[in-house]
Amino acid sequence: MIEIVSDNIISPLGFSTEENFQNVLNFKSGLKISDGIFSLDGNFCLSAIDWNLLDLEFENFFSKSPSQYLKLEKALLLTVGKAIKNIDVTDFRTGFFFSSTKGNIELLDKNQFSDSRLNLWYTAKMISSFFNNPNIPIVISNACVSGLCAIISACRAISSGMIDKAVVFGGDILTKFTLSGFSSLKALSNKPCRPFDIERNGLNLGEAVSAMVLKKTDSENYIAGSIRQDAYHISSPSKTAEGAFNALQEVLKNIDKNNIAFISAHGTATIFNDEMEATAISKAELSEVPICALKGYFGHTLGAAGLLETILSYYALNKGVILKTLGFEDLGVSKKIKVTTKNDTTDKQYFVKLISGFGGVNAAAVFKKKN
Repeated sequence: MIEIVSDNIISPLGFSTEENFQNVLNFKSGLKISDGIFSLDGNFCLSAIDWNLLDLEFENFFSKSPSQYLKLEKALLLTVGKAIKNIDVTDFRTGFFFSSTKGNIELLDKNQFSDSRLNLWYTAKMISSFFNNPNIPIVISNACVSGLCAIISACRAISSGMIDKAVVFGGDILTKFTLSGFSSLKALSNKPCRPFDIERNGLNLGEAVSAMVLKKTDSENYIAGSIRQDAYHISSPSKTAEGAFNALQEVLKNIDKNNIAFISAHGTATIFNDEMEATAISKAELSEVPICALKGYFGHTLGAAGLLETILSYYALNKGVILKTLGFEDLGVSKKIKVTTKNDTTDKQYFVKLISGFGGVNAAAVFKKKN
């Protein structure tokens, strides 16, 4: 059995899980309109970390200057440092799992194509070595499902007996490359995103990092996880939701659906993804389960999304809270699903995390409330 023993979120809404949760509870969003960012034409609605504040937090926490580190590196060091505070991670029975879609891609904007720090394995090793972990870290880079896949991979490693404890960490930052890419797909909205809403017209990008510590124990917080590939299209989700539905079916086999408090959906606010998720949820006979999507608070944080949203959802579950889907008003998908319009209370025991990504990859996991 596996327990979530510690976690941390760094985002524009705060540098701890508690701070992020309180801001979400009060409907505060990190999304803002930015004009001419990275010298790109047009307005972009996005969620960006205050890097001056992060530098101060880094210095206060580690008592050292962050000047030698790139943006993503210092953010990852800080969130992992906070998550593992008072936890020994220096033994061979502790594994490090890193999720990211782009890593230190800011180096490309500086034409530093040969810099070894561009490699995800380099970033992962730098973080684990900083905290004196002797193992080779595992890198999970699987589009937008990377964060949840990293959690599932870490849990499988613990369940198999390979390790006793895992530090899962991940994130992505905003860059010209990323904004240009999503803009070329016509996937970005210049207004705050509206998951599952009839007026939705695209996603907002955001930057965040998160970390979670998992441990083999008598308690059981992680119940099941599944990763499924439908290979439908490089960027468009399956219209039949085959992959997402199969992932849900796998993790729900031994779960009482009546005891599910809510589904933490991917909810990108794009026309096709929201429709696909609604189809998968309907096919899995979960239409009456509340659905919460957090992109209206953080934007789409790419490699951090599955991790951040799992941590915050788990935190909410243990507080007995179902969070509002910010930006949602009127249902804009063909299936009748129950998207949250306000904060609510719950005494149920489980939540389901559902996520999808480019290339037809889908993942789902079930987590249980603390005893």
